[in-house]
Amino acid sequence: MTRSPHAPASPPRILIVDDELINVETLAWMLKDAGFVPLRADSGAKGRELAAREQPDLIILDIMMPGESGFDTCQSLTADPATADIPIIFISGLDDVDNKVKGLRLGAVDYVTKPFAREEVLARVKIHIRLRRGLRALLAEQAAKLEQIRDAQQSILVSPADLPEAKFAVRYVPVLEAGGDFYDVFPWTDTVTGYFVADISGHDLGASFVTSSLKALLRQNTGPLFTPLETFKNINSVLATLLRDGKHLTAAMVCLNRKRGRLTLVNGGHPPPVLVSPDGAATVLAAAGDVLGVFETVQCGFLEQPVTPGDRLYLYTDGLIERFGPRAMARGAGLTALVAHCRKVAAQPLDAAVAAVAEAMTGGGKPQDDLVLMGIEV
Repeated sequence: MTRSPHAPASPPRILIVDDELINVETLAWMLKDAGFVPLRADSGAKGRELAAREQPDLIILDIMMPGESGFDTCQSLTADPATADIPIIFISGLDDVDNKVKGLRLGAVDYVTKPFAREEVLARVKIHIRLRRGLRALLAEQAAKLEQIRDAQQSILVSPADLPEAKFAVRYVPVLEAGGDFYDVFPWTDTVTGYFVADISGHDLGASFVTSSLKALLRQNTGPLFTPLETFKNINSVLATLLRDGKHLTAAMVCLNRKRGRLTLVNGGHPPPVLVSPDGAATVLAAAGDVLGVFETVQCGFLEQPVTPGDRLYLYTDGLIERFGPRAMARGAGLTALVAHCRKVAAQPLDAAVAAVAEAMTGGGKPQDDLVLMGIEV
């Protein structure tokens, strides 16, 4: 049976953890009389088990209990992801400042001393449940907004099905709901296709907002009126007036003329593309250049390369070739591994090859940084 949207919310449930039966029943009667649903546990271990299973709205926790103290229970509850956000109120006969401070430092939201007054306990229970529900509502609203940003950002990304003549496949994985990496594929002229991959420094929403406007900026500065180098210099001029707090952009753009068998690469501080021939031979197209958005004028890397049908080019962002922490991988080692994986899948269909390379480079797990891998078939 579907509940009416106007039906009242279910009453909050309060878990009482205390080894003294009279304290438990007194608190349970007070809470039930005020409209709450009391849950009971007579030890810290049972309280933790009940909290994880029942997910109460709040926990009232005694300190002086045999075996596992309330302090120990609180520390375990706040360390467990299943119970970490349930507010805990200590209620104890220990009324010295040191114990109150210790309880709050362990993660409790409040501390009530015995003997307690009914009005005080109820007032504190109500305010902390309201605070928790307000925080949850705020987080849900923020998540919804981030999802809208993500959907808007991904809607501007070109799908291989949108432009089949461009012969590309892509894997795009943002770390956050909206990422700081960006790619675009577009006709430069009737015979030349442009492929663009960029990485905005930072993982915050500021980076994602830049990527949302980058497509318009790119399209305004490409086509027969511009050379690829002019495109990068124009983009840099605009970004230099917009980016703040050390933010910058790295980018690589390839203009591919399949009719003439010619590839033109412009690089602005971005990792080098990898060119793989049908027999598996690989070339790293190194063309060092300045990052974009920092300096008023930039020197971009530039390279022209002959290509033949069947050749493949891989453009990517540094999230693919760098890892940190226990499984750290430096950029040089990552590039070496990427070249090896690209060679290994030379005989596979392009979309399968891109998926296999991305899987191999990330180990099948969630990447630590935003990730773009684009494969292009000449």
